[in-house]
Amino acid sequence: MSSDNLHIRNLEITPPLLLAPMAGLTHSALRTLLMKLGGVGLLSTEMLSARRLPTENPMISPYLIRTDVEQPLSYQLFVTRCEDVIPAIDALHRFGADAIDFNLGCPAPNVRNAGGGCLLMNETDTVRQMISTARRVTELPLTAKIRLGESLDKNKLKNFCLMLEGEGVDMLTVHARLRTEGFMRKPRWDWVGYVKEWLHIPVIANGSIFSVEDAKICLQVSGADGLMIGRAAPEKPWIFAEIARELYNVDILPQKIIFPEIYAHVLRELKARFRPERRLGRLKEFTHYFARNYSFGHHLASAVQSSSTVDEAWERAVVFFASNDAEGLSVLRKNESIR
Repeated sequence: MSSDNLHIRNLEITPPLLLAPMAGLTHSALRTLLMKLGGVGLLSTEMLSARRLPTENPMISPYLIRTDVEQPLSYQLFVTRCEDVIPAIDALHRFGADAIDFNLGCPAPNVRNAGGGCLLMNETDTVRQMISTARRVTELPLTAKIRLGESLDKNKLKNFCLMLEGEGVDMLTVHARLRTEGFMRKPRWDWVGYVKEWLHIPVIANGSIFSVEDAKICLQVSGADGLMIGRAAPEKPWIFAEIARELYNVDILPQKIIFPEIYAHVLRELKARFRPERRLGRLKEFTHYFARNYSFGHHLASAVQSSSTVDEAWERAVVFFASNDAEGLSVLRKNESIR
C-alpha cells in the first residue's frame, strides 16, 4: 500500500487516516487517546453550529476544548445560511483550526429539518455560495463530507462533486451510502471510486471500516487517497495504529491493549477538562461502543447507562472488569489510579 502522504494547501496529513466527526464522541478525551495510541493523520471536532460558533468560549465549550497534542485538528461546520459562513470562519481562525470541513452529508432528521447536512446536496446554489464565500476569506484547507445522495444518480453526484472542487474545496470525503441507508447496509465503496475518477483533489473513503482487512479492501475497490474512520474509533481506538502500521508502513510499535486502561484514560480526560455536567453523557456514549470489545459488554454498557454520576459509572465499570477482565484491571491498578 502506498505510503504517500496527503498534502492539502499548507497541511500534511500523515498517514492519510482521518477521524470522522461524531456527535458526543469526537471530543478532547477521545482525541487525546487516539494521539496516544498513534496512527491518526487528521483529527476532527464534533459538528459545530456555524450560527453559534462566534459566541462560544473555547476554554469551556465541550465542543471546542482541546489540548496542544490534538494536532492537526479539523473543525466541522454545520451551516444552513450563507450569512453565517464568514463569522464562523473568523471564529475558527481565532481558535487555531488546522482545516475547515463542511457537513453536507449528515442524514439525521433534526439536521436535515434545520436545513443542513445531506439536505444541502439538493441546494447546489446555496452550497456553491457557501464554499465560494469560505474560500474567499480563508487560506486554511477547505474540505467537505458528503453521502452518495438520495438515489444512485451518477450525473447528479458528479455535478455536485465537480462544483465543490470548482469552488475551492481541497479534499472531499465520501460516506459510501445513500441518505436513507443505515449502517447495516454494506457501503458502496465502488461509488467512491467513481468520485475519485471525476476529481483532481484527494478523495477520502468513509463507511464501515472496522479492521485492517476492511481498510485494505476499501482502498482497493475505491482507489481512495485515504480513509476516514468513525464508529470504530471509540470501539477500537487502536485501529488507526494498526492500519497505519500494516498498510502505510508507519513505524508504530505494537502495544499491548489493556481495555480497563483505555477506559480509565477516557474517564480521566473527561474529569480533567470537562465541567461535571458535561462528563457523564460523553462517557455513556463512549461506553456504548467500547463495551463491544467484551463478550458480555452489554452488561457494562447498561450499568454505565443507568449511572447518575461518573463516579458511580466508574465503580460499576470496575465491578464489570473484576468479573470479565481481572487481568486488565490488575494492570490498571498497578500502573495508575484515577480516583
